[in-house]
Amino acid sequence: MNIILLPQNTSSTAIIDDKTSVMHLKQVLKVTSGDTVKVGIKNGHLGTAVVSNIHDSSIELSQIHCTIAPPAKLPLTVILAIPRPKVLRRLFLDMTAMGAQHIILVNSYRSEKSYWQTPFLTQLDNYIQEGLQQACDTVSPTVSLKKRLKPFVEDELPALIAGKQAILAHPYANEQFTQVWDNALPHVLVIGAEGGWIDYEVELFKTAGCQVAHIGNRILRTENAVSVLCGHALLTSQ
Repeated sequence: MNIILLPQNTSSTAIIDDKTSVMHLKQVLKVTSGDTVKVGIKNGHLGTAVVSNIHDSSIELSQIHCTIAPPAKLPLTVILAIPRPKVLRRLFLDMTAMGAQHIILVNSYRSEKSYWQTPFLTQLDNYIQEGLQQACDTVSPTVSLKKRLKPFVEDELPALIAGKQAILAHPYANEQFTQVWDNALPHVLVIGAEGGWIDYEVELFKTAGCQVAHIGNRILRTENAVSVLCGHALLTSQ
């Protein structure tokens, strides 16, 4: 946590009462009254605030001054087959921290139906906030849930990828990811769940206009593949 994210309507003072932020300020930063801390206003600017009072379960901030623009989002959309619930937090934290602009969760043959009922899906905003606070950002990515893959790919995907380069990550593709990557275009990355995409799904995405590429001889877990691919987008955007 590298900034404290404040509500959008914050003016010159604020009260921090969420347990995670209070614990971070007290136990990690070990703040005392009069200390200056880094803050950001949701969907707004970055800056600083002064710790004015410390209570058992809350911390008061004053002299909030935010004038620094947050980092620009990457021109990147991630289409991700809904993964195992226990990795949702790490995936959304990392995709947010690396600057993904849009995140779309889709169904896949190898995604279990029970994944769509997990209570972890109700916590996505919290995972995104963690990613923003990690990366000193204030603007959340948009998030969409698409429970029916075929209608999404056939009816929505062609318009979504128009003017962009869409690449589906697949370990058995013929072309290598870095060889097909076009840094001049915005990107759409299509990443499977554990076990990847079945052949029918690969062909479905190809018909809609996606290229298919591999990232090497090693077959990675979903969370590792997301980090590698989004990390490449982050590095090549600099």
